[in-house]
Amino acid sequence: MDGVDAEVLDAIAHWQSQGDDVLLATVARTWGSAPRPVGAMMALTPRGRVAGSVSGGCIEDDLLAKVAGGFRPGLRPHVQTYGLSADEAHRFGLPCGGTLELVVECVTPRSELDAMRSAIAAGRLGVRELDLRTGQARVHGVGQPAAFAYTPTRLSVPFGPRWRIIVIGDGQLTQHLVHMALPLGYQIVICDPRDIHDTEHETHAHVTRTKEMPDDLIVRLRPDGNTAIVALTHDPKLDDMALLEALKSEAFYVGAIGSHRNQASRRERLAMFDLTTTQIARLHGPVGLPLGSRTPPEIALAILAQMTALRNGVRHGAEVHPCDRAA
Repeated sequence: MDGVDAEVLDAIAHWQSQGDDVLLATVARTWGSAPRPVGAMMALTPRGRVAGSVSGGCIEDDLLAKVAGGFRPGLRPHVQTYGLSADEAHRFGLPCGGTLELVVECVTPRSELDAMRSAIAAGRLGVRELDLRTGQARVHGVGQPAAFAYTPTRLSVPFGPRWRIIVIGDGQLTQHLVHMALPLGYQIVICDPRDIHDTEHETHAHVTRTKEMPDDLIVRLRPDGNTAIVALTHDPKLDDMALLEALKSEAFYVGAIGSHRNQASRRERLAMFDLTTTQIARLHGPVGLPLGSRTPPEIALAILAQMTALRNGVRHGAEVHPCDRAA
């Protein structure tokens, strides 16, 4: 589940508070290429209100027309498939012959969406399991990120922060990075032991702050393959402390701000410790894709663009079209 789908749950709660009937469509299965991954959600009402998406737009229009015409799944969720033929795939705008299977359900207290929404707001990992025979859902917490699952009798959708960013430094650039990263589904840990910031920060369930020393924090958090680490203090002592542990970790992304000249000096310093050439080569510095970024928002965008490419298995310079990626 990504940040967009969390917004769908907020929209459902708002619409129901206004007395609207709401239907929820979830991408359950795809064949070939698909514009949205399994687990993606869309909410809609008979009045034509929509939140989220399951495709590029044509399927949303068809579902809205069905609902406006009186379609309701009833207590038992309805399975709707699009793109079974080439003509149908073309009509609904599915790319490259993709086929899409949706589970459509009426939202009721049995849907347990309020429990799911509360758990997400609290930053907890969990799973919503929907019984496709009865429409009864069950929400429960998990200790580790769970996998999406779909069978003829059950739809299991994981939720909560599956990805994490550890940011060293709490300046203006970090604030822009946080605002852009939250909708991408990241849990964010901000580390800055310096007492130089008087800025009042917004509180968010998926953002935590600490004044630990950076190396101690990284050792304690034990970064895994779903973790990115970026050093943004411009202070070599703090940034290097973080990098010495980050480059030895399993983090999928390690980056540091600074010019090419500063990065060369940094690599020389890191080589004086126990880091191998391979470990030092993992460092992305200067951090971010080379977009010509100058302002803090542009630099934050470049960092997240590079991070997203690696998260999706794309190396810089390799262009991947949606039609080339099988779902």
